[in-house]
Amino acid sequence: MEVNFLIAALAALIPMVLGFIWYNPKVFGTAWMNACGFTPEDLKGGNMALIFILSYVFSFFLAMMLNTIVIHQFGFFSTLMSDPDLMKEGTETYQYAQDFMTKYGGNFRTFKHGALHGAISGIFFVLPVLGTNALFERKGFKYILVNVGYWTVCLALMGGVICQFA
Repeated sequence: MEVNFLIAALAALIPMVLGFIWYNPKVFGTAWMNACGFTPEDLKGGNMALIFILSYVFSFFLAMMLNTIVIHQFGFFSTLMSDPDLMKEGTETYQYAQDFMTKYGGNFRTFKHGALHGAISGIFFVLPVLGTNALFERKGFKYILVNVGYWTVCLALMGGVICQFA
């Protein structure tokens, strides 16, 4: 089972595009700045090129990891990885993998299914991490809601795209 790097690269753009919308002052940007204790002046400056480049790289990491979460067939291949015959045509293991993918390779490969697993990832991975950080940083519920909401929607959209087009 191969990863579609082009789709992962495209899915990695989703957090950037959604971030422009989500953190716009007319949407949740003002609530986020208030929850963080920022003013518009605080956000001026900084090396924006570096920030956007690293944000994209981190988003690409997320997209690569989402492949294994939203595409269930990766689990099948992970059980066979130690078999040296997996990629050798004509072997029993190779034929078994080919037959499996012919029969089940398209199962659960929809945008809706990927979005579901992306959203679940947001709730069960992002919420505990950001929620714990926010508690120790003494941030309020609004801070958690804005940031976890953003990442849950991002992961849902990324998971949907990856699952649909992988």
